[in-house]
Amino acid sequence: MKIALISPIAWRTPPIHYGPWENVASLLCEGLVKRGIDVTLFATKNSKTEAKLCAVCPRGYAEDKSIDPKVWECLHICEVFERADEFDLIHNNFDFLPLTYSCLVNTPVLTTIHGFSSPAILPVYEKYNNKNYYVSISNSDRADKLSYIATVYHGINLEQFTFKKEMVGDYLLFFGRMHPDKGPKEAIQIAKKFGKKLIMAGIIQDQKYFDEEIEPNFGKDIVYVGNVGPEERDKLLGGAYALLHPIFFAEPFGLSVVESMACGTPVVAFNKGSMPELINSGKDGFIVENVDEAVEALGKIPEIDRQCCRDTVEKRFSVERMVDDYIKVYQQIIYENNNKKVGVSFNEKK
Repeated sequence: MKIALISPIAWRTPPIHYGPWENVASLLCEGLVKRGIDVTLFATKNSKTEAKLCAVCPRGYAEDKSIDPKVWECLHICEVFERADEFDLIHNNFDFLPLTYSCLVNTPVLTTIHGFSSPAILPVYEKYNNKNYYVSISNSDRADKLSYIATVYHGINLEQFTFKKEMVGDYLLFFGRMHPDKGPKEAIQIAKKFGKKLIMAGIIQDQKYFDEEIEPNFGKDIVYVGNVGPEERDKLLGGAYALLHPIFFAEPFGLSVVESMACGTPVVAFNKGSMPELINSGKDGFIVENVDEAVEALGKIPEIDRQCCRDTVEKRFSVERMVDDYIKVYQQIIYENNNKKVGVSFNEKK
């Protein structure tokens, strides 16, 4: 089985700090290589992998502003499809643009839809709906007009997250983009009402919002530590009393939620998007509707068994489980393609 795995080029694969899509692509890639699968990773030149690396873009365009995203995205994607005959399957983790190349080749194309940035991109997915295969990353993040071969939840490398059985946290943690969608302003409100220190980590994605709504709150009880790498992430998550996730959008998955639970740290999340699929409310965290309910839930955090948080991730969100699921999907698609069957049940909506 020869797989072409397309990663985005906003950041290095795996990312040094931020880059959720690149992170998932990297974990999958390395997991497939460990299973003996022949993988060629299409990513930036500074990417790190045990697979074969094919790269045209020197660095991520989010890391180097001299790199024009549109130009290098085109060069990146065409490199894959000009080599399409070398592979049994092309696995696209790079949003909708590669779909526009898919009918020019005979190699089947699988696209993991990591979320819909806007309803405006749906016409592309709809046009290629019956000519490609789509995987959703949660059942909540499915478009009604699209067909899916499977839902495959993200997996994480549990070795990167230290489990702490006993509660040690004297602070709350917000770990995510500084953007209204992620609710950092509400996290501050929750922390102030509960009366506990809040540490905030993540990239600034909306500078005006950050300057006006977030930064004025900083002091000894509200601390911003910027964008952090894997080691600091592990320390922050494991040392927290709870992770606050007061989102205001239908989040497709939520890696930080699973990563926190892997450390044994419960999550208090607003009831949006995939949260009910990740958190068993009252057992390994709490799903709430608003700031006041979040404050109330924080008082119940000592009732949560931290071992249960870890067990949930080990059973449902390990990288090994993710790799297993994708291998099954690959085998189905390759079987269908080899037998030149059209419209069989593998691509029916589930």
